[in-house]
Amino acid sequence: MPGRFFLTRPFSQISEFLGRETDWPDEQPRQNIQPGQEVIVLTAEGAGPMRWGMIPVGRVNARGRPVMETIINARSETVFDKSAFLGVGRAVVPVDGWYEWTGEKRRKTAWRIESADGTPLLFAAITDRWVAPGGQHVDQFAAVTCEPNDDLRPIHHRMGVLLRPEDVRTWLTGSDRQAASLCVPWPNGRLKIEKAEGVDWSGP
Repeated sequence: MPGRFFLTRPFSQISEFLGRETDWPDEQPRQNIQPGQEVIVLTAEGAGPMRWGMIPVGRVNARGRPVMETIINARSETVFDKSAFLGVGRAVVPVDGWYEWTGEKRRKTAWRIESADGTPLLFAAITDRWVAPGGQHVDQFAAVTCEPNDDLRPIHHRMGVLLRPEDVRTWLTGSDRQAASLCVPWPNGRLKIEKAEGVDWSGP
């Protein structure tokens, strides 16, 4: 939906894949990127770290009530017209893949999902800036989700919106209508799904 990300390739390879220059240095491989941690994302201004999970301070729902829970993922069906998302920005989260889980508690199976051809995956995201009373700020994001494709449907009822490299500029700088047109399931057959083994779920 995604549950957690992983990114093990150098960020320089991400830049090459996108055909754009980024001055972000390569990081250590990360097999277990969790909500609440920082992730390198792309915006119209460039690349930089943002916290995964939007603290919705000051945001209200359609009834005018404060949104209390941290937003990890946002539904594409409502993200462009829901009052809680007014004024958000857009970003792209480049990763190698993500994890999902099936089964009951304590007997869950972890699934590793990545591109079938080995290329990076580009998740559509929305962004916000949380400003503390003292003026300190935290840039944050939430992944945008849509209906799953047939490959993922047996595992989860939602999937992250994935973008082609040629769609990145539209997502980052296009109109809401243009961006909304990209919020469709990834074509079938383009993902490799296998059981995740040997992952340290407590580590980075």
